[in-house]
Formats: sequence, C-alpha cells, structure tokens
Amino acid sequence: MKTLAKIWIFIGILAILSPLGIWLPEHFNSKAAWGEWDVGEVSKASGYRPAGMDNIAGFWKAPFPDYNFEGWEDKTLPYSGLAYIISAAAGILSAAVIILLLGKFLSAKGPRGNKGLDGTDE
Repeated sequence: MKTLAKIWIFIGILAILSPLGIWLPEHFNSKAAWGEWDVGEVSKASGYRPAGMDNIAGFWKAPFPDYNFEGWEDKTLPYSGLAYIISAAAGILSAAVIILLLGKFLSAKGPRGNKGLDGTDE
C-alpha cells in the first residue's frame, strides 16, 4: 500500500474517532476541551477578561458551531457524534482542497519558468 493511501486511512480513522472529543469529557465530567474556550470561560479560569479576545470574539462564525448542526443541539449523543464526524470530514476536505490549490498555484510555471535552488531550470 502506498504511503499516501496510508496517510488518508489514518486521517479517516482520526475523523471517525473525533466524537471521543465529546464523549470522554462528558464521561469524566470534565470542563471544555483545552483551547476551545470562549471569553467567559477564559475569564472564569484566569480571573480577568482579555481585551483582545473581546475585540475579536464575534469576528469568526464557525460553519458548524460547537461541531453541531442547527437544530441538533438537544439531540442524543449519537447525533452529536455523527455531527462531529461530518464536521471533521468537512474540515479535512476544505483543508485538502486549499492545500491542493495552493500547491498548484505555487508550482505553476511563471513567465520565466521554475528555477531550482541552484538557479538552474528544473
């Protein structure tokens, strides 16, 4: 099996395992996942409200807020798990498309052609 196929299989396995991100914290009665805090959670944990976070808090709206779909907030854990897997797949797909497009753009031959590190034509 080729290396690229193994990488995609590994990424697929990670996407399928992504619901562990909600199941494990719920099972162990833990707080929000590390790094996924909103301004209120940071303020509660640190004792102050970072002004920079306040300034940009509403700047970005996630396509799937909390990795869930609108109307699925009150659904059972299997629905949340499915939404996590779909969110992971959407993120993987969008990242792959951006990387492929960026790679094509950066590797396209310009008017002078591509030069190698030594300055010669490739």
